[in-house]
Amino acid sequence: MRVKKEDTIAVVIDVQKRLFPFISENEKISANIVKLIKGLKVLGINIITTVQYSKGLGDTIEPIQEALGNYKHMEKMSFSCCGFDDFISSLKSSGKKNVIICGIESHVCVLQTVIDLLENGFNPVLIEDCVSSRNLNDKKIAVERMRQEGAKISTYESILFELLEVSGTDTFKEISKIVK
Repeated sequence: MRVKKEDTIAVVIDVQKRLFPFISENEKISANIVKLIKGLKVLGINIITTVQYSKGLGDTIEPIQEALGNYKHMEKMSFSCCGFDDFISSLKSSGKKNVIICGIESHVCVLQTVIDLLENGFNPVLIEDCVSSRNLNDKKIAVERMRQEGAKISTYESILFELLEVSGTDTFKEISKIVK
């Protein structure tokens, strides 16, 4: 299945201030998510951002907020983003079927969201180098489970070029600068 930008939306799941310092490879994950967001914006892909219980876990980390620009988030209490009616409504009203997924933690909120997206008829595309957990083994097992459940697995650079489709354009030059 080819992921086309016309049929794609993205979700940044729970990259929050009080949890993020404990996430494995957090600096690399933050940098990768920022690149992914910048590339998605160049391609004109809408991005939904969620936070889990912001009173306890804080808001989205600053680098992600800055990359998003006009930042706003959806607050949730369920681990799965799909447990929140406004989230599913937003996806359905977008008319998009492919959902690019990045965020934390891989084995909790990301995993449960991916499974629920599949059950709701969406095609989740997990960006492996833009997700993590406190424990890398939890991430590894979660990614394998998501693959077994039917999610597509990609990297930020691969998905940006897949969405781009062609070289030799100004958009190609912008994406190339972002991924370098």
